[in-house]
Amino acid sequence: MAATELISSEEYASLPIQAADHRIPYGDDPSQFGDLFLPQSDGPHPVLFLLHGGCWRAKYGLAPMGQLARALANRGVAVWSLEYRRLGHDVSGGEGGWPNTFLDVAHGADLLRDLADEHALDLSRVVVAGHSAGGHLALWSAARRRLPADSPIYTPDPLSFHSVVALAPVCDLERAVAWDICVDAADVLVGGHPREVWANYYQGSPSALLPLDVRHVTINGALDDIVPLDYVRPFVNTARKLGDDAKLIPVPDVGHFEIVVANHPAGQLVIDAILEEFA
Repeated sequence: MAATELISSEEYASLPIQAADHRIPYGDDPSQFGDLFLPQSDGPHPVLFLLHGGCWRAKYGLAPMGQLARALANRGVAVWSLEYRRLGHDVSGGEGGWPNTFLDVAHGADLLRDLADEHALDLSRVVVAGHSAGGHLALWSAARRRLPADSPIYTPDPLSFHSVVALAPVCDLERAVAWDICVDAADVLVGGHPREVWANYYQGSPSALLPLDVRHVTINGALDDIVPLDYVRPFVNTARKLGDDAKLIPVPDVGHFEIVVANHPAGQLVIDAILEEFA
């Protein structure tokens, strides 16, 4: 039997670009903007807050997620796809990491309050989703209300989410270091090894902030060798033990990228799962 041919990172990065209806800045850095994709129907629209992956590194941006965002907008969901400051100097000024990446995601989420009236967004129906490193940020977004007020990544009155859809998420930063996920990116993101900056891992890792007290659905390719299913499963199991409504959906015969390609059957499964969260 021939081996399953998986979508490579290069193939994913070269997906056709889908322009958003609006590109809206939320800061002065070139990476502080969001792309808003809107349904053609009248609102108020349910909203997906979408966070791309790429190991939090500057050379990976939100452009390939446009095809997924547009597919969801065509199904009646407004999508706020966020760019944020990331690690390295390839695109942004290299100002990502601790605390800026986290603060950008927090500010980008809360900006939805300012966008709601003009773009007919229904903030009583907001779901957050993210892929890979973006899955980490999506889960963290739902958990950030648990942060202490003296945390460098604390912001007051965070936007509430109906649920989280985490796609191959880097859900546990300490275990990401042990598993060598994204090589050294988790260390760089929070400013050092767990032994050196434990408080940063505690405040920045979804696993340390459990229970999330919001429903979360994790979808992972069974053949994913970037964020393996065996890495993700303990996070979901622990969340359940702590009382969360947490679900894990393994997708057979796919790897890391198929689940965020809208015209792939695995991507269709993800789209359906997201739409279910608005039902």
